[in-house]
Amino acid sequence: MAINTKYRTDKPEIMDDFAMEGEILRDALDKIAKINQLLGGNQLTLKGVQELIQDCKKREIVIVDVGCGNGDMLRTLADFGIKNNLNFRLIGIDANNFTISHARKLSDKYANISYRCEDIFNESFEELKYDIVLCTLTLHHFKNDEIVQLLKVFYNNASIGIVINDLHRSVIAYRLFQALCFVFRLNDMSREDGLTSILRGFKKEELTEFSKKLNFKNYKIHWKWAFRYQWIISKI
Repeated sequence: MAINTKYRTDKPEIMDDFAMEGEILRDALDKIAKINQLLGGNQLTLKGVQELIQDCKKREIVIVDVGCGNGDMLRTLADFGIKNNLNFRLIGIDANNFTISHARKLSDKYANISYRCEDIFNESFEELKYDIVLCTLTLHHFKNDEIVQLLKVFYNNASIGIVINDLHRSVIAYRLFQALCFVFRLNDMSREDGLTSILRGFKKEELTEFSKKLNFKNYKIHWKWAFRYQWIISKI
């Protein structure tokens, strides 16, 4: 079957149902986190955070992870902070209550990680202040006009900057993920959503266009393995 990646698809993902719960979702969350670890996704986000804080003098750095999933990225940050004597206060946000409950259980040994079940389009999120906001494999879930709206909120409320790690929309990425589905024995939901995610991913010129539209002055967009874009937006 021929795959057309010229434009982002509007096809919804099964996981976009915020009421979803149960073993299939838990399995999907944990396998997504595992794949992200193995393919270097966590390190990509971590390096973005390191770049933003290299000259930071704040005693406490508040980092919000939007669409936090099972909290794996926050635990990676917490471990990095402990190892490097950094005072991080970490907040995970997801609109699915089951996902948040699962993340809390996995993070119960980390006193500096908290979670909020919240729709990021609600007013309560728009009022939340932080130093850095992370968006790892989350931005592609939204339509272009929603992305512009969210990025405005992120930029206005972050004192240091934004780190986005998301998918490069390409035929090669699509075919490689099909192979990964076999290797990791992904369930039907994970397989279908993963392929849809790639088709909802981005081209570099689209991320550049968002940056220009929002008048970002200090940003970097880099292609990284495995078919990811690291988009760092600094306010410093």
